[in-house]
Parts: sequence; structure tokens; C-alpha cells
Amino acid sequence: MSTQRYRVSHTSTYAYTGPISASHNEVRMTPLTEEGQTTLESRLRIRPLTWSNTYRDYFGTHVTALETSGLHDSLELEAISTVERYHVDAERPVATWDELRSAPCRDVCFEYLELRRHTRLPADVLDSISDATAGLEPAASVERVVSLVSEHLDYEPGHTVATTVASEAWAAGKGVCQDFVHATLGALRHLGIPARYVSGYLMPDEDAPVGTAVAAESHAWVEWFDGTGWLAVDPTNDRPVALGHVVVARGRDYEDVAPFKGVYLGDQDADLTVTVLITRLG
Repeated sequence: MSTQRYRVSHTSTYAYTGPISASHNEVRMTPLTEEGQTTLESRLRIRPLTWSNTYRDYFGTHVTALETSGLHDSLELEAISTVERYHVDAERPVATWDELRSAPCRDVCFEYLELRRHTRLPADVLDSISDATAGLEPAASVERVVSLVSEHLDYEPGHTVATTVASEAWAAGKGVCQDFVHATLGALRHLGIPARYVSGYLMPDEDAPVGTAVAAESHAWVEWFDGTGWLAVDPTNDRPVALGHVVVARGRDYEDVAPFKGVYLGDQDADLTVTVLITRLG
């Protein structure tokens, strides 16, 4: 099908071990409207809530900043969106190394060429990636890198956490989508290919009956710059991004796109419960 429509329900609940007096947070759970994707409806419910403000960050992501004042022992956020995904057919010129290495390209994409803490890989790994891609054009290099990452890392939930960096996941040989993306970003940037982190949702069963809610998770993938625009690839599944991918946020790495982050005032611990349901509407 050339079009798919989904309802995405993302609920995050923080349960504190005792009352806290205040919390300040940022939420990135609103899907974007852009070429290939239209967010038809989106609402965010926060309980309890003192005030909130919505804005676009530097990378174009919808952000809701919020504060909850007064004693509370839990914080619940529910984001519900209706999104339509559709194919975009476009002829693209073949990217060349000269274009990617040009001063204008490096100037525009400089933040997507940085090897930040999350995306740094060991020197010997980068050397092997350089050897494996020697003589290849950029598009073929991307394909080779994605295959190398997918071959090396096993998908294993629970082995890594949000603060795990690419070098740690690579050494362990396992991780989740975030780790696949960080390793891919590190490899592509090492080669001089601008690449950015994309977060959102992935419909796990694109053939699910219409109206049936399917348990899902937040997902992450990569977009790389080919000299004229951005192309998407999913290194976790070693395949192109398709209609089942719903875009929410972009950035340099996970730190820029975390769905929920903030601070709270109190000496209590907190347990986070996350539920994501995706329903195919047609």
C-alpha cells in the first residue's frame, strides 16, 4: 500500500518511592508533519501538571516543557497521535565524495560529522570499517556499514541502558536500536558521511487487522546526507525505512531526542513504566 494511517498511544508513568515537591521535564512524543508524514491529530495529557509550554527545538522537534509543583508521588504522560504515512517518489542524483567533502556541505552538516561521546568507536574498529569500504561510493559505503553493524551486534533488550555508548555496546556485541544507531553514526561520520539520529515508532506488524492495537516500542534509525537531501535506513533491521516508521525527533544522538527527560526535587527513587500501542486505521 502507498499510504498507511496509524494511531499511536505512548504512556509513560513515573512512580516515585515517596512524595517529591517539584519536577521539571521535557517531552518529545509528538510526531512531525513533513514530506512523507502528516500528523492529523496529537494530544498530550500530563497528570499532575502546573504549567507547560510547547516549542520547536534546534533540530525541528516538537518539545513540551512542563513543571509540576506541590507534593506528588507519580507523574503520568499520555501522548496520543493520529499519523498518516505515505510514499514519496523522487529521483535523486548519486552522491559523490567530492560533494560530501566540499566546504559548503561540511559547514551545513558539521554537527552531524562530530564523533561525540555516544557515537565514538574504538580506533581499530574504525580502521576495519575504512578497509571494508575502501573504493566504495558513499551510498555503497552506507550499505556496507549498516551490514557490518547488523552482523556484529545482536538485538538483546535489557543488556544496555540509555547511557550506554557505542564503544560499550560494540565490545559487548549486543544492544537495542539505540546502540545500533550510535554505532552506525560513529562509522559513517568517521568516513565523512553526515548522519543523524532519528527517533520515533515502528509498527511491528504492518499487516495487523485494521482497528487492532499492537504492542510496540519507541524505535530509532539513521538518516544520512547524500549531498542534496537526507536518506533513511534502519540498521537494527538492516533495511530501508518504510511506512511503518513514524518520525518524532531528530538530533546528533540519543541525548537530543530522549522522549522524556528532566529533574525532580526530592531524595526518592523513581520507577518508569512505558507502554506503546500502535493501531492501524487504514
